[in-house]
Amino acid sequence: MLRRQARLRREYLYRKSLEIRNKSIQEKKEKIKRSLEEGTPIDTKLRKDALNLVEKIRWEEGGAGTTHEDDEYRWAGVEDPKIMITTSRDPSSRLKMFAKELRLILPNSQRMNRGNYEMKQLVHACRANDITDFVIVHEHRGNPDCLIVCHLPYGPTAYFTMSDVTMRHDIPGIGTMSEQYPHLIFHNFTTKLGLRVKNILKFLYPVPKESSKRVITFANHDDYISFRHHTYKKVDGKKIELTEVGPRFQLKLFEIKLGTLDNADTAISEWVLRPYMNTTVKRRFLSNDDGWKEDEDE
Repeated sequence: MLRRQARLRREYLYRKSLEIRNKSIQEKKEKIKRSLEEGTPIDTKLRKDALNLVEKIRWEEGGAGTTHEDDEYRWAGVEDPKIMITTSRDPSSRLKMFAKELRLILPNSQRMNRGNYEMKQLVHACRANDITDFVIVHEHRGNPDCLIVCHLPYGPTAYFTMSDVTMRHDIPGIGTMSEQYPHLIFHNFTTKLGLRVKNILKFLYPVPKESSKRVITFANHDDYISFRHHTYKKVDGKKIELTEVGPRFQLKLFEIKLGTLDNADTAISEWVLRPYMNTTVKRRFLSNDDGWKEDEDE
């Protein structure tokens, strides 16, 4: 099993290295394509390879190009996700309660007591049992403050800070929890980074039925992702009545790594939050294209 995992990992890294190697070739194709569309002379540095590159442009226009992200979520929507939820070591009673509520809002998930297991042991056990996502919740003085979502078997791993956590038991007049697969609402995820985060969160959930009366909302405001959970019903055949069933909290992304938790020290960071950069413009990474582009230039 370990040899098979190592071989699959090498194959995945090889495909990713090919993608990086071909990035410069893709940039040349785009320059040639732009010159052909605008009717301008082709750059002298590209004229030698222009004929070979033009033949590949038609195939690229057909949408056949792939990236390593296609390997990460290639079975999304085909098979329902299987999720394992655990906590940091020696969790408080409040963190245990939040992990139980997290299991209710993530269909097809299981909660596991952390015990004294190391992270590599947990990740290997999840791979052996075909777990698609490994979720870990951390705390500070009894309050959940960090959420880690690790997609298996190759990654990515997203790290979120968590704030303003209100559990189901803290909401007065809370409704009953439905076990239907929920419909998802994503608001204000418009940039390249925003779409990346949207995919990481979206593929935690299976495809719902049209008759489902359960709705989960991820709303982005100033890079803080508000989580809300409701059920709805029709009143008088026209009006929709929402009932909050909790919990509610806010997430803020601070890092995405191209790897899993067992190799977090060596994995490449795809994106890292840098809050102390010298800039006069307010940076919004999930809903403003300028934020993503500026961060790439750093």
